[in-house]
Amino acid sequence: MALCFTSSYVVHGSSLSPSLDQSKAAQFGSFQPLEKPSLPSTAVSFSRRYSDVKPLNAEPKRNASIVPSAATIIAPAEVVEKVEVEGYEKLAKDLQNASPLEIMDKALEKFGNDIAIAFSGAEDVALIEYAHLTGRPFRVFSLDTGRLNPETYRFFDEVEKHYGIRIEYMFPDAVEVQALVRSKGLFSFYEDGHQECCRVRKVRPLRRALKGLRAWITGQRKDQSPGTRSEIPVVQVDPVFEGMDGGVGSLVKWNPVANVKGDDVWNFIRAMNVPVNSLHSKGYISIGCEPCTRPVLPGQHEREGRWWWEDAKAKECGLHKGNIKEESLNGNANGAVHANGTATHADLFSVHHVVNLSRPGIENLLKLENRKEAWLVVLYAPWCRFCQAMEGSYVELAEKLAGSGVKVGKFRADAEEKAFAQQELQLGSFPTILFFPKHSSRPVKYPSEKRDVDSLMTFVSALR
Repeated sequence: MALCFTSSYVVHGSSLSPSLDQSKAAQFGSFQPLEKPSLPSTAVSFSRRYSDVKPLNAEPKRNASIVPSAATIIAPAEVVEKVEVEGYEKLAKDLQNASPLEIMDKALEKFGNDIAIAFSGAEDVALIEYAHLTGRPFRVFSLDTGRLNPETYRFFDEVEKHYGIRIEYMFPDAVEVQALVRSKGLFSFYEDGHQECCRVRKVRPLRRALKGLRAWITGQRKDQSPGTRSEIPVVQVDPVFEGMDGGVGSLVKWNPVANVKGDDVWNFIRAMNVPVNSLHSKGYISIGCEPCTRPVLPGQHEREGRWWWEDAKAKECGLHKGNIKEESLNGNANGAVHANGTATHADLFSVHHVVNLSRPGIENLLKLENRKEAWLVVLYAPWCRFCQAMEGSYVELAEKLAGSGVKVGKFRADAEEKAFAQQELQLGSFPTILFFPKHSSRPVKYPSEKRDVDSLMTFVSALR
């Protein structure tokens, strides 16, 4: 995710044309915050009405580095005190049914210049449009990891021109990136996971950016990611990062589109004629760094385009790691668990034509060398959004295969069954689809991530 800050007003007297040396320093993370200037004693009130707010283009542009610009602002008295957790839990309940525009307006009104929109270059451009519609000044920031798609950089430029803003970019520390690449290579994340690279290129720059703020605005939605985002509130005290004052409770996190479906966000973007990243027209939905992002295929959940070589529950880069819970008793990292260890998530593929296989049932299927019928079996977890995304196509396929000589089954392979499925059933990530031929003891793993009915039917037809 690329994060950027844009501002509609700045500290007067700041340099509008920083030197080349300063620009380079900001890019490589070595820029030092300036000393706080002395401001007029009269505090600015951020509760003013729209008619009192100057147009976005009426004031000079902010210096391009968020750290010095945010760190040099002395907060008005209204927002100096650290936030109370209980107060924001109540506010989240009060705003539960509010529109994204109303939530955005409340956030900008409450925090003024000490809040900024985190912009990744994907569909969270809707956040900028909502902020623009409020008529209030706003800022936008982005994390430039140095590994974004060319289309994303062009999109940043288009957004700046469309809204008349300057995105405030944060860059990773050059020494840290150099050490990582020299010791582990350019693509180590394919072998040992993406967390280390994201920590250097994204999380630490974000931490520096947020230390100059009291609140930030994200485009997180509940329907985005399995195991991590299903319970996010519209506003919360940030559980991970610290703000300008430091310590627990010093940063507030706003999620205006938390309760909005992805399709509705896109309907809004189209209706408002908002600029979009050209990668979206090529099948990309969730967009991050180029090596770790790819288009999604039919039947896939949008988040499967990110870090596709890893387990579904790990698809966070660390920017929102406060969403990730410890694994519960049944190995489910998303949702409540009853006292007996049973997950509250509704089961999947629960139709007449899909046989629910138990552990003994799948073990027997493995032992048979001459089966009377071939079997197609999905290894799944009910909490997995990728499994949920393919439910419709798998059920339709089961109906088409009814009476064809191919049985269709399912085996829940999470929790206590996960180790067995990994060792005996080739489970790599959820969902995994296996075909058990009639005259072979070894199942064949479906090699593609196209999970639409036609692709699955082609696979079955080729083997039966």
